[in-house]
Amino acid sequence: MTTAKLFLHGVPDSPAIWRPLLAALDLGETPIAVPALPGFTGPLPAGFPATKEAYADWAVGEAEALFAAHGPIDIVGHDWGALIAQRAAMLRPDLIRSWAVSNAVIDPDYRGHRIARIWNTPILGEIFMALSKPAALARGLAGQGMPADIAAEEAAQWANRDKRRAILRLYRSAKGLSFAHDWARDIDRLPANGALIWGANDPYVELAVAERFAARTGTPLTVIDGAGHWAIAERPAEVAAALTRFWNSL
Repeated sequence: MTTAKLFLHGVPDSPAIWRPLLAALDLGETPIAVPALPGFTGPLPAGFPATKEAYADWAVGEAEALFAAHGPIDIVGHDWGALIAQRAAMLRPDLIRSWAVSNAVIDPDYRGHRIARIWNTPILGEIFMALSKPAALARGLAGQGMPADIAAEEAAQWANRDKRRAILRLYRSAKGLSFAHDWARDIDRLPANGALIWGANDPYVELAVAERFAARTGTPLTVIDGAGHWAIAERPAEVAAALTRFWNSL
């Protein structure tokens, strides 16, 4: 039976970021789910706290639904979606056939990038959000390798106040991007079948972070030379080839 796939996007993205990769993968009749993180493409659900734990629990729910219909799944995450995917796999390894993450990983020594530190800081983060304009965001994303049409689509969603609020809550729940005292302590709970795929020129999570994780855990690492943080959309054919090789090896 074909293994179902669950794709989790990151920040400041939406499911649109997966379109180039899904086209390159050409999964045919494979069951897939490409949900939006709560609050990212619409209002925050009532009572949803938008913390990292809440998003991990939400991802477990998404995985449970796919598992109930199709059995153990392959979970794929990028950026915050990578962190959430790894955490969901730690919490419920029984649901997971494999996990694969791109350009973010739960690492005890990583301390976050500059924007993460800004978002983690009360008042400063709110000022940043208030001053950030969709047009400037679109230019910035496209300048870092995201396809221009997707960059414009992602930037247009920046007008959603709940999305900006959710991002601040998420980063503050992680103290910027620090996992040494919680999630990173459970790395040995990850299922054995894992893979890292990394844009070599990522300015937010440098390649050294992936190399350190791979060395510590024995997880295979595929480096996409010349690509940045959004390698999944910038170089989808190469990422698709790496994922296909990984899945075929299981």
